[in-house]
Amino acid sequence: MKDKHQRASYRRGRVRRQLAARTNGRPRLSVFRSLRHLYAQVIDDSTGRTLASASSLAEGGKTGGKNVASAKKVGELIAKKAVGAGVKAVVFDRGAQRYHGRIKALAEAARAGGLEF
Repeated sequence: MKDKHQRASYRRGRVRRQLAARTNGRPRLSVFRSLRHLYAQVIDDSTGRTLASASSLAEGGKTGGKNVASAKKVGELIAKKAVGAGVKAVVFDRGAQRYHGRIKALAEAARAGGLEF
């Protein structure tokens, strides 16, 4: 039986392989959820550069990233920064997490902020 870290690593790799097949040169909006905070980056995989980043630490820090409201703020912030950097279309990389709760709230807020995926 594999432990939870090995299973998460496999899920993360599976999601990345599926994204690589349909990127069409788009940058990747990568989301990482820790126990306390939520982080998002827009990454250009062809050059390996981070074009924009946002986190629940940057949007205030004291509320943390443990709720959907802070996830929405992070989504709005990453969309604003990405559009400011000239990125309008991305692919969404949820990592090993389900598209549910905070991850879904961040994605919907980023879409509302002007990103297409």
